[in-house]
Amino acid sequence: MDYAQPDQPPWPRPAASCAIFRDGQVLIAQRSKSPLAGIWSLPGGHIEPGETAREAAIRELAEETGVEAEIKAIADVVDVIVRGDDGALRAHYVITAFYGVWLRGDARPGSDCLAVEWVDLETLAGRPMTQGTPALIQRAAVLLEDLTRQSP
Repeated sequence: MDYAQPDQPPWPRPAASCAIFRDGQVLIAQRSKSPLAGIWSLPGGHIEPGETAREAAIRELAEETGVEAEIKAIADVVDVIVRGDDGALRAHYVITAFYGVWLRGDARPGSDCLAVEWVDLETLAGRPMTQGTPALIQRAAVLLEDLTRQSP
């Protein structure tokens, strides 16, 4: 059954992303598509029909970066709302943001990315990033550190 209403835009859309850590660095991706082309963010994208948010995060990570990771938990759920100069809604994503650790794979940009990089947390402030991403990465790093301390 189709629940879409023809007089309403197809927003918001569910999405998933992940903050993946390796050796004290986080993996970030530079977007190649609108509405945020050229901006750095966490690897992620749309949740496909029948796919869980976790599955989408793992799939998008592999597609965008070539990296495989162990997802530990959810860091946050965030809204990304983009409006045009005229105030019209251009995009609205509700993103389940996970965090985890690198397992394998060399980071390389996939079709949705201009570039991908492992970066030190201290250098995030100097990059054009999607709103709230540096704070989300910091939160994920703290959550991962707490989780690691609790593990036997």
